[in-house]
Amino acid sequence: MPVIETRRLRLRGPRRDDLPQCVAMWSDPIVKGFIAGMPSGEQRTSARVLAHAGHWVLSGFGYWAIEERETSTFVGAIGFADCKRDGAPLRRTGPELGFARAPSFHGKGYTTEAVRAALAWGNEWRPRGRCMCLVDEENAASLHALGNVGSEVLQRSALNGLPVIYRSTPTGTQR
Repeated sequence: MPVIETRRLRLRGPRRDDLPQCVAMWSDPIVKGFIAGMPSGEQRTSARVLAHAGHWVLSGFGYWAIEERETSTFVGAIGFADCKRDGAPLRRTGPELGFARAPSFHGKGYTTEAVRAALAWGNEWRPRGRCMCLVDEENAASLHALGNVGSEVLQRSALNGLPVIYRSTPTGTQR
C-alpha cells in the first residue's frame, strides 16, 4: 500500500502496534458519538484494523493510519472501503471515503489535509471517479472538512437509526 506524505502528515498502512491508539480513538465518547453511536472495544477495533489492511489486499484500496510527520504520533485513520452497509438507502456509485481522528487532534486542519491527500491518490487510482461519504448530520467538523474539498450533499437519511448525510466527492479534488 502506498505511503502518502503531506506538509504535516504521513498516511501509511495500518500496523499491529497501532491497536492501542486505535482502541483509544474508536472508544472515545466524542468519536463514538459520530460513528454509529457505539464504542468500539479491543475486539471490534482489531477486526476494523484487519479489515482496513485487508481492503488493500483484496480491492487495491483501503485505509491508512494517519500520523504526524514530525513526531510519528498516531492521529487517526482515513481511506476508502466497500462497506456493503445493510439498509443503506442510497446506492453508491463508488467506494466510501471514511475517516476518524483522535480528539486531541481535532481543530488542527488535519482532516482536510488528510482528505485532500487521500482524494488526490484516489484520482490516480480511479480518475474522474466519485466516492461517497456518510457523515453524522451533527458532525460539523467533518462536514466542514468535506465542504473544503468540494463534496456535495446527495441525500439526508438514517442508517442504523441515526441521521446521516450522504455526500459525493470527486476523487481528484484539489481545492
